[in-house]
Amino acid sequence: MWIADKYIDHVKEETTEHPGESWAQMLLGFKLNKLRTKLLPKKGISKGYQKLEAMMMSFVADSLGRPDSYVWGNIFSPCEIIGCFGLNTLSIECLSCYFSGYHLEDFFIDYAQNTGIAPTLCSYHKTFVGAIDSGAVPVPEYAVTTSLSCDGNLNTFRYLEKKKGVPFTFLDVPYRDDEASVDYLAEQLKDFTAELEKRFGSTFDVEKLRKAIRIENETRKELMRFFELQSERYYPGELISHLYMMMGMHLLIGTQEFLDLIRFMIKDIKNYPKFDGKKILWIHLLPFYQETLQSYFNASRKYQIIASDIIIDSMEEMDDTKPFHALAKKIIRNLYNGSYSHKADMVGKLANRLHPDAVIQFCHWGCKQSSGGSILLKEKLQEMDIPMLILDGDGIDRRNSHDGQIKTRLEAFLEMLETGEEAEENRPGRKNKEAADRHLPEEEREEAC
Repeated sequence: MWIADKYIDHVKEETTEHPGESWAQMLLGFKLNKLRTKLLPKKGISKGYQKLEAMMMSFVADSLGRPDSYVWGNIFSPCEIIGCFGLNTLSIECLSCYFSGYHLEDFFIDYAQNTGIAPTLCSYHKTFVGAIDSGAVPVPEYAVTTSLSCDGNLNTFRYLEKKKGVPFTFLDVPYRDDEASVDYLAEQLKDFTAELEKRFGSTFDVEKLRKAIRIENETRKELMRFFELQSERYYPGELISHLYMMMGMHLLIGTQEFLDLIRFMIKDIKNYPKFDGKKILWIHLLPFYQETLQSYFNASRKYQIIASDIIIDSMEEMDDTKPFHALAKKIIRNLYNGSYSHKADMVGKLANRLHPDAVIQFCHWGCKQSSGGSILLKEKLQEMDIPMLILDGDGIDRRNSHDGQIKTRLEAFLEMLETGEEAEENRPGRKNKEAADRHLPEEEREEAC
């Protein structure tokens, strides 16, 4: 590993000193990591997660090696349509994570802020803007983003269009879930398809989209089967393994390659022993670099993350006979769209199916919808007698996550989880009784106790 660390240090030094001349070295590192994951997979994790890491490293390295082969997007962009043109979708959030692998997020964030980007902007976006503005990363021909979930999407892509001349399509996702909203978004998706035809000189084949939707439906079913098995069996992975799964479900969904991987993981997990530890359902972003979280969840026999809401944020089967309307419904009904009570209900359904022992929500700094709605989710889970921990931090900027605070809160929560104290405190009956007791005369309170 010291060779890899030395190369990371070298690339960071070169990029910070000469950002406009460092891309070839960064790209070489991605390609070498692609070979490493195939030839020398990580020890201590399952074959399925080894294959997943290799797949995502290959996807990013191969795409970045050919700027004409991809478009930028956010993680909710319609990769199914983009794939019909033989193009890949590279989300700016995921790319920021890869730049963080070189420990460059601090340099890119500071660069962006020094050029006038607001400090309150999401650190994933600041990392990406800094990478582009500094000249460290080349730009593609086109981009697409949605209004879904993140307020920063439109402004970030507008800025990149203005500064670097990258034209983009903005998909305005309606807040409401009704027929008119679906029609409205479906028309935008058709216009986006026509724009891709014009820009890339390819004719759109609707049968390719229908096939991708059929594969996507099967992938989602198989992934839920895998999650159910992962709630029963020990299947060693790392915190970053779940980030790779999120990337696959948003950038490779609808491809036979990704469906085949999930099917392999279903077969592979059946060879592993029963899991007797505590099962965790993770909510929102995954701070893959965080040392305390790594120490507790990487290949752990005591605490296993069995699923994450951001991996399977859409659960309904899609109608391949009406592909544009099907995609529109999928995007509108995403658990990150609409009111937070909608998300809480969908997380509740996921919890009913997977039976986690606890839920952990990571509130990413700068993500207003996550922090603002966490209490609503906690109330929902209290009704279900599922203890929940809310952690604050930054999904990518190491300087914004305080390991000591996370360590203290996580260890206290896990200790309560082991003793059952948290579950007792979260029971709604107990809270209602305590509230009622406060209004009783002193003698009756003593008798009630």
